[in-house]
Amino acid sequence: METQSWLQNAKTVMIKWIKRIFIIAIIAVIAVFSFSYWGTYSEGVRSGMVVKISKKGWVFKTYEGQLNLQTFGANKSPNLVSESFEFSVESDQEAVIKALEEASLSGERVSLKYEERLAKFFWRGDTKYFVTEVERLK
Repeated sequence: METQSWLQNAKTVMIKWIKRIFIIAIIAVIAVFSFSYWGTYSEGVRSGMVVKISKKGWVFKTYEGQLNLQTFGANKSPNLVSESFEFSVESDQEAVIKALEEASLSGERVSLKYEERLAKFFWRGDTKYFVTEVERLK
């Protein structure tokens, strides 16, 4: 009789610990996802000419773009080295999207302020770089 109650108590304690570990694991997964989804790794500015801006995707439509940096090479040559910067724009940034489309059509140089996110998610965009502001250079 005493052995049976001891086993019953052990079983109850074990179930409580399994539930606690499961809840802690779920909270940890939510915390890591939240941190990687909203966390910003770096912020910066890049300047160049917008080569393209397009709305892409089968199910999740995202705005993707490319900036041609046109920098001088490290070899002290007067020839331009064409580097490109791939970026994404969140769908709710309508003013940024419109400014990028206008800059792409006019061919003028722009300065893009961007945030680099910790992780990329397929429903947000193809890159970890998200443009937050467009400044036209004169």
